[in-house]
Amino acid sequence: MTKQARVALLNDRKAVSTLQSYGLNAFGKYAGEVLAHAGMGYTELTDVQEVAAEGYDIVIAGVCAEDDRTAQAMTAYLESGGIVLTCAGLNMLGSKLGYAKAKELDAGYAYLDGQGDGGVPLRFLAASPWVRVKEDAIQSQESGQIVRDRPDGEYAAAALQTFQVGQGRLYRWSVDIWSTIVKLQQGKGPVLEDGVPAADGTGAVNDNILKADDQAAVDWELDRLVTETGMPYFAYPYADLWREAFLGQLLQAIVREEMTLPFVGYYPDGISHVLMISHDSDINKDEHAEKTLELFDELGMNTTWCMLEPGYGKPIYDKVKAAGHELAFHYNALESQKGLWAEPEFARQLNWLKEAADLTEVTSNKNHYTRFEGWGELFEWCEKHGIAADQTRGPSKKGNVGLLFGTCHPYFPIAWHNDGNRMYDVLEMSFLTQDLELSTLSDNSVIRPFLEQVKRVGGVAHFLYHQVHIHRWEAVRDSIRKLVREARAMGFELWTGKKVNDWERYRRSLRVKLEADGSIRFEAAEPSGGVVVYVPVNPSNTSDSSTPTEMRFGVPCYRKVM
Repeated sequence: MTKQARVALLNDRKAVSTLQSYGLNAFGKYAGEVLAHAGMGYTELTDVQEVAAEGYDIVIAGVCAEDDRTAQAMTAYLESGGIVLTCAGLNMLGSKLGYAKAKELDAGYAYLDGQGDGGVPLRFLAASPWVRVKEDAIQSQESGQIVRDRPDGEYAAAALQTFQVGQGRLYRWSVDIWSTIVKLQQGKGPVLEDGVPAADGTGAVNDNILKADDQAAVDWELDRLVTETGMPYFAYPYADLWREAFLGQLLQAIVREEMTLPFVGYYPDGISHVLMISHDSDINKDEHAEKTLELFDELGMNTTWCMLEPGYGKPIYDKVKAAGHELAFHYNALESQKGLWAEPEFARQLNWLKEAADLTEVTSNKNHYTRFEGWGELFEWCEKHGIAADQTRGPSKKGNVGLLFGTCHPYFPIAWHNDGNRMYDVLEMSFLTQDLELSTLSDNSVIRPFLEQVKRVGGVAHFLYHQVHIHRWEAVRDSIRKLVREARAMGFELWTGKKVNDWERYRRSLRVKLEADGSIRFEAAEPSGGVVVYVPVNPSNTSDSSTPTEMRFGVPCYRKVM
């Protein structure tokens, strides 16, 4: 019977502490969030000496020291048959193999072998390639390539190098995948000033308002496409595609050794991608709410209503709840509207909502005008005051709609070094666009490409429409009808933000165990609601099997519904 691989993630405690003591981030810790969202189990190690002690089959080098102790421990582990994956790290180990660091790269693009997507280059934000420096260096098997600065840039190095070290293998990505994902999703750094506007005038983020998109890590010129009606948009879920690339390589390394790593699917049985629509109440007229209730009753869909003080009359809240919609928070820190970026004001406005709408708890928040400052303050406030999910990260301008933050998947953000690079207990679910078919914003031509990209990676297509525009404009109402119609035709399930949050947290609580007889059980909690488990298998072992397989992360998997 195929063995379940024992996977470890090494985040060396001393290495993490050293980085943080010099004001540097240990974003390699984010590997744990990538594995957790993928539904893959692992054990976290905090000292390199633990690698060999517990008999792990696979070690992912998240944060490691660049010293002889680490190089020797990893070499011994590899030589005895272990498998190691690293992203732009383990440079001292490289010197033992006959390699040295080449010049580090900032932004660039990667062409990966076997992408199956027409060869779309993936933007990265940091890379540290190796070059051969010794004649007797261990031979590497190279895959893909990274290029400098732009998609048509100069060749820099292989994207992935594989080394046979004794009985084991080292898989080394030249790209710092963890830092790339974090910066794409959360920004290049803390929001302290206005961002750089688009040269074509479609993205004037330099508006004297600090916002989530002021530190966006995508490029105005290189990462946007234009629709048939001339609407520019950020086209690709780079962060999600980097996740898939790493996870695919991990699973390939496992099944090559005739092992497997069962993992929990993103959604319950019968669902593969989700549409979510939210609203921001803003002008706060009851008639706006009535029209919105009427439209979504027609469409048979529940949505998320983010409420801005002073909100609606109480009868409206009763109707919204009775219709099955989610009431959520819309924190206003816009100074021109007497808002304030401060925790006491966040708490005061949240308490107002609870009292006004007769709520004991509120799951979701989205900041008014996507106001955002610093790095993690908002997430700290959400944690402290019981907000489980945030939706603030989205575009504020006509020209930066789409995959602005490289992802359409829900994720838990990581803290800055001054807060230990811990994971915030707040699920972020960014949105794609707002209020289509208004003259100041984008139009319906973006709907199809957005849905296609979200479906491609099995994510959440989150669209924002304000109640005021739903009330005023038939074109906006027709836009929503078109969106829902096309989404349903493409197999999207319609969820609220609360449902996304509740399901994501539940599925992460499940720990999959493969028994000796091939059956699946859960160690932490019993499954409910048609949980799907995928069991990766070596392609060479599927030809004689009567059990069909599905491709997940580029690897054939048996699919089991629990």
